[in-house]
Amino acid sequence: MEAELMTLAASGATTVVGLMATEAWTQVRGRVARFLSRGEDPEAVDAQLEVSRAELAAARADADEVTAADIEAEWRTRLRRALHADPEAAGELRALLDELEPVRPPAPSVSVTNTVSGGTFHAPVLQAQNISRPDLRPRGPHGS
Repeated sequence: MEAELMTLAASGATTVVGLMATEAWTQVRGRVARFLSRGEDPEAVDAQLEVSRAELAAARADADEVTAADIEAEWRTRLRRALHADPEAAGELRALLDELEPVRPPAPSVSVTNTVSGGTFHAPVLQAQNISRPDLRPRGPHGS
C-alpha cells in the first residue's frame, strides 16, 4: 500500500506542478488547495501554491531544472504526507487527478527527419532537439 501511495503522490505532484505553468492553473488551483489544506487554512495553502508557481516560472525562465525539480519534490512530499495521514484521501486524490487530466497540457512532440546523401563521412553525428552548453563556445586559433 505504501508504494501505491508514493506513486500516487508522485503522479499528483507531477500533475500539479505541470499545471502551475499553464493558463489552466487558475481553474484548478482552488481544488488543489482544498485537497491539500486538510487541517490547514485553505488560503494559506493557496498562497504557498502561488509562491511555488512564481518560483517555478522564474526557474523555467532561467532554465534552472534543479529548482523546478525541487518544487515538484516539495509538493510530492506534501501529498505523500497528506496520504500517509489519511489513506482514505487516496480515492479523493485519484478523482481529482482524473478531473485534471483533460486540463493537463499534452507532452511536447518532436518529429525528426534526417537525409544524408552523397559521399562518405567519418565524423560523429549528433541528433537532438536542443544542444546547449554555454561553456563550449567557439575559440580562437590559440584557445582564447
